[in-house]
Amino acid sequence: MAEYEWQRIARTIEEEIRSGRIPPGGALPGIVRLAEARGVADRTVRRALRDLRERGLIETLPHKGSFVVDPLPSTTAPEADQPSG
Repeated sequence: MAEYEWQRIARTIEEEIRSGRIPPGGALPGIVRLAEARGVADRTVRRALRDLRERGLIETLPHKGSFVVDPLPSTTAPEADQPSG
């Protein structure tokens, strides 16, 4: 299945967060800067950031920007937490 551009951007940012390149509490670049750096429209970046917020990796503060949450949620998929049987 093909990956949408916003999904690729969200995955890339998540990798930067999980690797510590953007540490807990660290600020992400602004939407315009992210869009220019990745050669996409602002709305594509907004969709990627929305996905990261919904997954609990970042929080966005009005007029402040987006920041990595502290502590980070685990990388364990929810279905992996279910008992088998």
